[in-house]
Amino acid sequence: MIFKNITILDENIEVKQDMYVATKDDYIIYIGKEKPEGDFGREYDGKGKLLMSGFYNSHAHSPMSLMRGYGENLALQDWLNDRIFPFEDKLDGNAIYWGSMLSYAESLRFGIVSSSEMYYFMDDMARAVVDSGIKANLSRAIVNFDDRNVWTLPSMKELKSAFEQYHNTNNERIKVDASIHAEYTSNHLAVSAVAQFAVENNTRVHVHVSETKREHEECKQRHQGKTPVEYFNDLGLFDVPATAAHCVWIEKNDFEILKEKGVTVASNPCSNLKLASGVCNIPKLLNNNINVAIGTDSTASNNSLNFIEEMKLFAIAPKAHFYDPKVISPEDTLRAATLGGALGQGRMDCGVMKEGAKADLIVLDLSAVHMHPVHDLRNNVVYSASGSDVVLTMVDGRVLYDDGEYTTIDVEKVIFEAEKATEKILNQL
Repeated sequence: MIFKNITILDENIEVKQDMYVATKDDYIIYIGKEKPEGDFGREYDGKGKLLMSGFYNSHAHSPMSLMRGYGENLALQDWLNDRIFPFEDKLDGNAIYWGSMLSYAESLRFGIVSSSEMYYFMDDMARAVVDSGIKANLSRAIVNFDDRNVWTLPSMKELKSAFEQYHNTNNERIKVDASIHAEYTSNHLAVSAVAQFAVENNTRVHVHVSETKREHEECKQRHQGKTPVEYFNDLGLFDVPATAAHCVWIEKNDFEILKEKGVTVASNPCSNLKLASGVCNIPKLLNNNINVAIGTDSTASNNSLNFIEEMKLFAIAPKAHFYDPKVISPEDTLRAATLGGALGQGRMDCGVMKEGAKADLIVLDLSAVHMHPVHDLRNNVVYSASGSDVVLTMVDGRVLYDDGEYTTIDVEKVIFEAEKATEKILNQL
């Protein structure tokens, strides 16, 4: 495919106009002012449009789309215990598949090309990734409170099976990470076992960290003053590349540990604000050269996968919280949404507009009234754009969403089946 006469955000998040960009198979093979020779198939006229890297959702629970709007106006622990956990107890593989497909249709609509997942029913989630054409880092969240042999847990067996079956399959669109749900839902035996598995299998880790003040302070009470970051680090969880979701209440030594261990922090501003969990200290993370990415969390706590909306909150919330309008720039935000997320997923050839990178690309229509005038297009993308401005989403050089049409998803069937699965669960509660 070749894009012509199109504006791009290049690998340095700089705006370039009237460009040609050609893709072949999975990759971007040409970027330049002159039209390259050769037949690239479809020619896309990009006048009035922006071509940029797709978005990498660094923390998601895609099957939870079935719980969108189900638990509202509650603090995190009440939300989990009173609404979410009882609903999740009734989930089956069919519900997981259709909930995932619903989220992947929404993701592609809003320019998300890859998601870091934390959930269960891994077979059904993998099937949804394959069928939709999206990319995903799948992880089976481990929860454990007793002293049994951790490897007798069905969840650990599912992790091992999923890793053996799916890791780096489907042209590496699927990766399987190890995961501990959180400090407050596990014990040291489970953490150590997951850490050992990740080291032995050279895979990544995905974990909730310091999402709420209560979680953070109760961890310190349980573990002789250790924060969740210190606790996980002492048990070896960060001895492999890891994504720590939320990190709203990290403090003091936590920043040094995250930097030293190369941990990616996945900030989830909309979910954290909606559940009144707080605001992540993105400025301090960036000042410590810690890789920062952006996540949506689930649509049960967001309540959408509108990634451009997430970017705006990512950029704005810390300005208000720290009383400083200069702390996060549009360039910081765009990097976190693209390259920062790709690096956090271990996708080292993704998330950037350059020759040789994977063709995970999106097109934004710049013609809408809210996108004018343009003093700096990067400002408009972060502060003015809408998720509905995304008109094309491409993953590995394959167009999956194109101006209202999906090429891999029967969206009407997905909506019908997701509603049906939700109704079945509600009837059991």
